Amino acid sequence: MRPIGIDLFAGAGGLSLGFEQSGFDVRAAVEIDPIHCAAHEFNFPNCAIIPRSVVGLNADDIRKAAGIGGRAVDCVFGGPPCQGFSLIGHRALEDPRNSLVLEFVRIVAELDARTFVFENVKGLTIGRHKEFLRELVVAFNDAGYDVRMPWHVLNAAHYGVPQHRERLILMGAKNGTPLPNYPVPRTNPADIRKHIPGLPVGPTCRDAIGDLPDADRFAALIESDIVRTTSFGKASDYAKQLRFRDDKAWHYGYPRRWDPAMLTSSARTTHTEISRRRFAETQPGDVEPISRFFRLAADGLSNTLRAGTDGARGAFTSPRPIHYDHSRCITVREMARLHGFPDWFRLHATKWHGARQIGNSVPPPLARAIADEVMKSLGVQAVCPIEPQLLGDSALLYMEMSEAAEYFGVQAPNGKRDRKSGAKKRKQHEIEEARGILRVIRG
Repeated sequence: MRPIGIDLFAGAGGLSLGFEQSGFDVRAAVEIDPIHCAAHEFNFPNCAIIPRSVVGLNADDIRKAAGIGGRAVDCVFGGPPCQGFSLIGHRALEDPRNSLVLEFVRIVAELDARTFVFENVKGLTIGRHKEFLRELVVAFNDAGYDVRMPWHVLNAAHYGVPQHRERLILMGAKNGTPLPNYPVPRTNPADIRKHIPGLPVGPTCRDAIGDLPDADRFAALIESDIVRTTSFGKASDYAKQLRFRDDKAWHYGYPRRWDPAMLTSSARTTHTEISRRRFAETQPGDVEPISRFFRLAADGLSNTLRAGTDGARGAFTSPRPIHYDHSRCITVREMARLHGFPDWFRLHATKWHGARQIGNSVPPPLARAIADEVMKSLGVQAVCPIEPQLLGDSALLYMEMSEAAEYFGVQAPNGKRDRKSGAKKRKQHEIEEARGILRVIRG
């Protein structure tokens, strides 16, 4: 029987995929953004999506949605948004901006999960933010969990991903359960001279996207994100994994039924001739001075792929890098390749939402490396599933926000900033709520 995982703050499912590929059954995913919920449901049709905030969500709600009854939850994982700042006169975990972190701890404890994985930005390990992490470790201790110390920042480039992407990873286990170890590096980043002896050099940008046909060749991709084609080039070993020309490419995940002749998530971007000229004049590995877009180097790694911002924070577009061989920004599919997502995995049809979903996610190969260590600590032998899964309804990938919200029966985010009137009073109320959650965690 496969161990059970629960994904909190799931997004489109980077952690979900990595844990599934390691041998977990991810039975429920909690996500507040309806657009992300739709992509997750498409890619993981047998996983219950819970389209709401974790605030007020209890263990019974999750168990009921997941259909697991009283079975043990083996791992809860996720990356709650937080800022790690302390308000004057208050502890960091009492800062209302960090309340979702406390909700993460609370749900781990309520589910009586055997282990947990908390991921977040590297910035939490720097300067005064360290106090936030120290308080978080104490909160887990108070809830009955040991934490693997010292905490680690892992770079996806050390785990077979052609992208520099560093994430803080905090791992823990219920008192009495062996603690997971941090995964050892598996590859040397392709563009760093100081390699770790004995490790193979990881994939490059060319390895990741060199076999993909140029989206600008297809008129259909002006209005659509998908086209049927036979013009894929010669695939590198890395690309073979993502196109499933390797028998072991599924790892311990469920095979999906998909059409490898379809180029998906590849809507074209219309650039002006002036922009294309500037892109062409930018050397690989440099930043174009006007747009500030990074130009990929064929034999190097991608810079960190960013998510942009949602409607509540200005709706700024994700800065997609410039292709190393074409004078255009890369497509969402090319971003997905650089992130370690397989070609069957689809993102929202629009470039804005699709790029946001990638930029918000943990690269699946990094997630899989972490999950492998959790599996070891649980003493579980991974098994390969036999029955393939169908993907969900592709209409999920074309919904606008209001349509997705209606589909999941939730209210669409209005994208407006909170008004400042009464802010001081609300902030004090939120601080008291955070203190209340801490009291619950500590029993």
